[in-house]
Amino acid sequence: MKRRVAISILGTTLDMGKREDRWSRWRPNVALCQQSGLFIDRLELIHDDHAQSLCTRIVDDIEIVSPATEVRPTVLNFRDPWDFSEVYTKLRDFARGYAFDPDSEDYIVNITTGTHVAQICWFLLTEARIIPARLLQLSPPRERSKFDNFAGTHTVIDLDLSRYDEIAKRFAAEQTEAASFLKSGISTRNAAFNRMIDEIERVVVRSTAPVLLTGPTGAGKSQLARRIFELKKSQHKISGPFVEVNCATLRGDQAMSALFGHVKGAFTGAATERAGLLKSADKGVLFLDEIGELGLDEQAMCLRAIEEKRFLPVGADKEASADFQLLAGTNRDLGEDVRKGKFREDLYARLNLWTFQLPALRDRKEDIEPNLDFELRRYLDREGQNVTFNKEARERYLAFATGPDAAWTANFRDLSASVTRMATLAPQGRITAEAVDDEIRRLRMLWRVAGDGWVSILEEALGEEAASRLDRFDAVQLADVLRVCRQHASASSAGRALFAQSRMEKQSSNDADRLVKYLGRFGLKFQDVPPSV
Repeated sequence: MKRRVAISILGTTLDMGKREDRWSRWRPNVALCQQSGLFIDRLELIHDDHAQSLCTRIVDDIEIVSPATEVRPTVLNFRDPWDFSEVYTKLRDFARGYAFDPDSEDYIVNITTGTHVAQICWFLLTEARIIPARLLQLSPPRERSKFDNFAGTHTVIDLDLSRYDEIAKRFAAEQTEAASFLKSGISTRNAAFNRMIDEIERVVVRSTAPVLLTGPTGAGKSQLARRIFELKKSQHKISGPFVEVNCATLRGDQAMSALFGHVKGAFTGAATERAGLLKSADKGVLFLDEIGELGLDEQAMCLRAIEEKRFLPVGADKEASADFQLLAGTNRDLGEDVRKGKFREDLYARLNLWTFQLPALRDRKEDIEPNLDFELRRYLDREGQNVTFNKEARERYLAFATGPDAAWTANFRDLSASVTRMATLAPQGRITAEAVDDEIRRLRMLWRVAGDGWVSILEEALGEEAASRLDRFDAVQLADVLRVCRQHASASSAGRALFAQSRMEKQSSNDADRLVKYLGRFGLKFQDVPPSV
């Protein structure tokens, strides 16, 4: 059985009583130890030096009504009991210095006495679990007579929301709503992506720490960053603007000026003062997209601005300040850049507290259909025209879009552009199967020109129909073999490059023969491989 421990502030008004008639008054800290069904094993009674005599009397009176209750007075002096900063700090220091033992003791905090400021502080400390306790509110008896003990009643408030079904349901609904907001209302089906969005929602609502969004170009980092800003804004976590910076566009001396600002006359052409993008993001969100493109000097300045909220504009002798929340995006492997000396290790460590990898569209094939509908809604909002697929066209497009031939090299940018083209060309707002076929040919050509990697080289060697019948496992491997073949004049030379490791473990080898047999599985000969352009 756990011991019950109460923490309470002495009420210099409510607990008063010097005469014998004090027993006919309701005194909260005495009544606390008289509650039916709530025996107090120990009372931590907080008071200041000026209330020492009152504290002594309350301790003596509790000894009368509840002899088994141990009372431990603690002195906390407040210069101004209505100063929130002072009261919170001192109560927090008391809590941090207290040897809580939740395994063997059950704690309650009495919020009946003390100033309203103290009551608010008790709530904050308990809600944050700095004090592992429930709250207790005492009430005087409604009817009194000389035979009453004036204990009154009590209410225990447990701040664990999981214990309250209706609140827990509402809280869960708000989380779901926030996660949907981050996904732009798209009912995504990829389980891993949905879990990541749920975690992002919890982080950005509860934390002001930097968040790093990684992933390939077009995976949606910029859009997600803006949605994070809008979510934080809607929940009154920030009051400033959203400032987006493409770090890849910052070069040379202008990079420092653009980011940190400059004073008039700092350099040739600096005719006026410039605040800089960091200053513009004060009280808001700063999104540094492609942060891996920043130079090392700019990285050092950014680190200090993130940690200290201060930086030195170009040419200034006085620091500027800006309190922003940082989001960063990159399609690079910053860990590898750190190892190569291209990115500062200390900045990477600061950014890497919360890192989220946005998957490529080809890794979220089940999300193509809901995003297709989303892009059609966006087209309606943008152009004022409602465009739909006929059944055959929709099935044909989705079969291609989710199949092995769809490279989606630019990810969601490819999908958005594709839908825009079909919607623009759709007769009477209806996308037909013929329009889908035209778009599929257009996408194949775009990906081939973009150097997708394996689709184009296979089609050149095997033909479009034969290439489309290959499993992705075979297609990727064969494409890489063909690339090597195109770089060599003979099968022997290409074989030595392809089997460089395994040939070292053999006494003799015929690499050309191994290569010829491999190509033969697909009906190819070395001399038929199209040459490298």
